[in-house]
Amino acid sequence: MLLALVKIVSYHIQPMVNENSDSKHMYPNKAYSHKISFESTPNPSTYKFLFHEELLPVSQEFTSPQEAEISPLASKIFGFPWTSKVFLGKNFVSITKQDWVDWEILAEPLSGLIQEHLDKGEKLIHTLSDIKSIDDSLLDPISIKVKQIIARDIQPVVALDGGEIVFHSYKDNVVFVQMKGSCAGCPSSTATLKQGIEVRIKELVPEVLEVVAI
Repeated sequence: MLLALVKIVSYHIQPMVNENSDSKHMYPNKAYSHKISFESTPNPSTYKFLFHEELLPVSQEFTSPQEAEISPLASKIFGFPWTSKVFLGKNFVSITKQDWVDWEILAEPLSGLIQEHLDKGEKLIHTLSDIKSIDDSLLDPISIKVKQIIARDIQPVVALDGGEIVFHSYKDNVVFVQMKGSCAGCPSSTATLKQGIEVRIKELVPEVLEVVAI
């Protein structure tokens, strides 16, 4: 997350255009040609497993087997007792483990499990309607602007480390966000929030006095 902090402050990312964001990305039923790879993240409890292509138009986090029922892949991962959290990004999945087991034991088998899931063309999410998102039509102009900044300038950077920052609400000049994936519980998340995300948002939206994680 410290790398993300530097990039958020100094790097302006152009808006990304998704030319293929329909629901077919939830069903990788074509021949899957990529080999799953994995890497550590700044959060020692979380590893990032890369699909190497965009398979989902939206992201979703699961913190329990009950929440994961809408995702066949997440449900499969929650079948292991050491699973703490599963975050499905657009082109990766971040998995957070409990402390009593090591990644040296888990990473290779998990990579094979995810590879097999995709090779068989099994679903990642049942339907997009299962995923709840904020209705922009209900937001005030500042909230919309902040949400756009997070999506354009911040989210692509933290996604490199297997995380996500999500706009939650705006009230009394304070922006509230949720930190997901590897961002949640990361030792450097506070520095990233205050010295990276908050600085960037306040730079572009002077009305904002503070950014707080909920």
